[in-house]
Amino acid sequence: MANLNKVMLIGNLTRDPELKYTPGNQAVCEIGLAVNRKYRTKDNEEREETTFVDCEAWGKQAEVLKQYMTKGKPLFVEGRLKLDTWEDKDGGKRSKMRVVIENFQFLGAGGGGGGGGERYVSDEGGASRGGSRGGRAPAATGGRGGAQHQDVPDEDIPF
Repeated sequence: MANLNKVMLIGNLTRDPELKYTPGNQAVCEIGLAVNRKYRTKDNEEREETTFVDCEAWGKQAEVLKQYMTKGKPLFVEGRLKLDTWEDKDGGKRSKMRVVIENFQFLGAGGGGGGGGERYVSDEGGASRGGSRGGRAPAATGGRGGAQHQDVPDEDIPF
C-alpha cells in the first residue's frame, strides 16, 4: 500500500517568525499561518472560515523565513504533516499536528512589502528533525509570484 503525506497551503502569517537553535546548532523557525476559505451556505449566504496552522522550517529555510517574513505577509507552503506527542506536567497525554515546511514561496506584497516570486526548496526533501536540512539557493519563478493561485472561481476547479 502506498502512502502520501503532502500539504500545500497559502495563507498569511499570524505572528512574526520565531527562530531558535537546537543544542546541535540547527536552526528551526516556527510560524503560524491563517488560511481562509470562502463558501456559500445552502441559503446562498456568503461565509468565510479561517484555519490556523502551526508550521516549522529547518536549516537555511528557517533563517530565510525569519529574515524576510513578518506578521501579515502571505506565504505559499509545501510540506508534510507531523504529529508531536508529549506528556504535560500533570502526566496527561498531549498532541499537536503541525506542518513541516519542505518548500515555500513568498507571495505578493500583502502586509506591506514582500518578496514576490522567490521559491525556496529543501535538500532531498524529508530529512528528519535532527538531520541536516540546509536549503538550496532561491530559484526565481519569474512572473508575478503566486498570481496563478489567486481568484480562481470554485466552478473552474475540476474536483
